Amino acid sequence: MELPNDPMMLYSVINMKLRDFYPSLDALCDDLNVSKEDIIRRLKAVGFEYNPEQNKFW
Repeated sequence: MELPNDPMMLYSVINMKLRDFYPSLDALCDDLNVSKEDIIRRLKAVGFEYNPEQNKFW
């Protein structure tokens, strides 16, 4: 899957998919064949961190 380059769009897409389709970030990354480290790095650069208990970035 091609992820959005804009960090706010990435944030929105990832959180929507986590909320609606995936029980964890690992499951999302495995299914979509995307890099977990890349997503975390890109979202952390604009102030978001992943919370596994709530299964979302915030």
